[in-house]
This record gives sequence, C-alpha cells and structure tokens, in this order.
Amino acid sequence: MRILIACEYSGVIRDAFAAKNHDVMSCDLLPTDKPGKHYQGNVMDIINDGWDMIIAHPPCTFMCNSGVKHLHTDAKRWIKLFEAGDFFKQFLDADIPKIVIENPIMHKYGKKLIGGIKQSQVIQPWMFGHTEQKATCLWIKGLPLLTESNNVKKEMMALPKKERERVHHLPPSQDRWKLRSTTYQGIADAMAAQWG
Repeated sequence: MRILIACEYSGVIRDAFAAKNHDVMSCDLLPTDKPGKHYQGNVMDIINDGWDMIIAHPPCTFMCNSGVKHLHTDAKRWIKLFEAGDFFKQFLDADIPKIVIENPIMHKYGKKLIGGIKQSQVIQPWMFGHTEQKATCLWIKGLPLLTESNNVKKEMMALPKKERERVHHLPPSQDRWKLRSTTYQGIADAMAAQWG
C-alpha cells in the first residue's frame, strides 16, 4: 500500500510499516528524527496524492480535554481551537480508503467542531507491551479496530503511579512536548502488523 503518516516527525510508525515493505512516507512541518522517506511541509500539499491509507496525528493542544481550562483564561485559544478543528476535519473527510486519526481524549468543544463524531476506540500503551498509561483515541475508517497485542496492565499496576504515568510527569524541558507526542513502538508495531 501507499501510506501517509501525517504529522509524524519521529518516523516510528513510518518505519514499522516500511519494515512490512509498504511504500510509506511521513510528513511534518519538522524534519524527520530518523532517516527515511519524509516530506517536510504542509500535509495538505500532498494529501490528495493517491494514498491507500493515512494515519494522522493532528496537533492536540487546543482540542484535548486536558487543556480545556485554558480556553476560559485566554480568548486567543478559541481561534486556535477553530483552526485545529478544521485541520482535524480535513483528515476525517479525506478521499482516502483507509483513515486513522490519533488524538488524546477530546473536550466537548472539539467534538462539536468535528461534527460530534466519536472516536472508534481508546487504546493504552499497556495494551501493547509498555508499562505505562496514556489514553489515546483513534478515529478509524475502512479498517478494523486495533487489537491489543501484549497486555501488561497487571505488571504496570504493580508500579508506582509516577512510573505508570511517566509521560504525564515528565519535567519541564524544551523536548517535553516531543517526548509526550511520540508513538509507543508497541502501538506502531501492532498497527503495521494488523493494518499492513
């Protein structure tokens, strides 16, 4: 398949599908972290280039439930929210047979902006071999739900809460946003194995 991994600079999902011999390209405004087929620029420049599948990771800052409180303290964030909703909707409405959009739990304003379309499923890293929790929503079209491949919830629950929620408790740094948004390898491998 020809697969586009939108809004991915890490190359984690791209490389998992490339290992299955797919023609896959990542795309982001940032350069790729690892060598591989990557388009640095606006994904909308290439979204209509005949892809069989797209896995998109639109920015979540203004759409996620964890940031909803900031909408009521900074009026400028409402403009950014409408822009983020429009960007997300472009992926939902793309003329591509197989679509997956990944984002955290979305607040009610974000849901309204995308037409009230509920996520297809919520996955956790512990379902795919990582002893961490971080709810991730998937909106899926033309593909089955992702099936857990290595459930380590029991092992995770034996860890202190701070370790289970490592990504949430990362200290402030220039790369904190980047570390929090990188896809877990186990999830990427499951996607490639089940959808590729």
